[in-house]
Amino acid sequence: MFGSGRRVKKWQFVQLFATCFLLSLMVFWGPPLDDRFMSHLKSYSYRYLINSYSFVNESLSLRHSLNGIASYPYLINHEEKCKDQAVLLLLFVKTSPKNRNRRDAIRRTWGNDGYARAQLQANIKTLFALGSPSDPLPSERDRRQRELFLEDQEYNDLIQQNFTDTFYNLTLKLLLQFRWTNTYCPHAKFVMSADDDIFIHMPNLIEYLRSLEQIGVQDFWVGRVHRGSPPVRDKSSKYYVPYEMYQWPSYPDYTAGAAYVISGDVAAKVYEASQTLNSSLYIDDVFMGLCANKMKIVPQHHVFFSGEGKAPYHPCIYEKMITSHGHLQDLQDLWEAATNPEVKKISQGFFGQMYCRMVKIRLLCKIKYVDTYPCRAAFY
Repeated sequence: MFGSGRRVKKWQFVQLFATCFLLSLMVFWGPPLDDRFMSHLKSYSYRYLINSYSFVNESLSLRHSLNGIASYPYLINHEEKCKDQAVLLLLFVKTSPKNRNRRDAIRRTWGNDGYARAQLQANIKTLFALGSPSDPLPSERDRRQRELFLEDQEYNDLIQQNFTDTFYNLTLKLLLQFRWTNTYCPHAKFVMSADDDIFIHMPNLIEYLRSLEQIGVQDFWVGRVHRGSPPVRDKSSKYYVPYEMYQWPSYPDYTAGAAYVISGDVAAKVYEASQTLNSSLYIDDVFMGLCANKMKIVPQHHVFFSGEGKAPYHPCIYEKMITSHGHLQDLQDLWEAATNPEVKKISQGFFGQMYCRMVKIRLLCKIKYVDTYPCRAAFY
């Protein structure tokens, strides 16, 4: 499993030596090591020294069959959405049946297809992916479903399958997106998956995607990459994963599920992998990482895909931002501020660039870690 010493690169030996040295210092002179620290230590050691997941696919235990995603009928569908059109971006927003206010805010701002056509000359298709209502009473579920039918009659942008919309079915929602893409929009240049509490700077994203389209990228997957992440073994956490489901100390590299972009060919490959991967892991972004790893697709990290925290509110940040996380009440205000044409003028010229560089260093390079953009984003 570990392979011969000849295959281990020189830098891996350096990492191993450094890790052992730091660990020895902490063991003998530092405070007691808690389980969380040890799980991360094991995970990083596995990720950077072994870095082999080829045998994982054959050994994962089943929780429920994901191969039956096609057996869940569509409650709401729009087969014609992409028909006979050149689509630059197919944008899926993962949403819950109860989050009507979030969907409306997105329709008015970054998910507005008409804005993209008129202002950016880009053909994007925004769809909301969801399961069936999970309200406790049958009468409440029926009422919620009727509301969804009425909402879709107005906007024609819901894609709904008949599985219960819960946290533990997020992987089903992931597969809904890839199945729909492969069936009804396989010609989309790029596919994006995003949560409904995300802000997307659509002008910056479209500009970025067009630059990628020009060079004809393939096997492309970009977002905020998690490397060497360990499974959560704390039973009180909603992200808890038992050893029976995933026994290894580290996940393959994956992007945060809050927002990521893939090229159109990746959607087909991930869906293909999901049909043969013996897994029911309900953490959708990790499952995406497993599928991509099987197809030899490596995620790329982009400094302007944010972490859990909101990006700082400042024009110098808006200039290059792609996503920001955790926006509910402020989405409209942020959209108007970030897409204001005056934003680009602030950093023009030598002094403008120096001003924004200093602002970004002050906002992003903090001693205390803040999970937004990394400090190095200040130098882009």
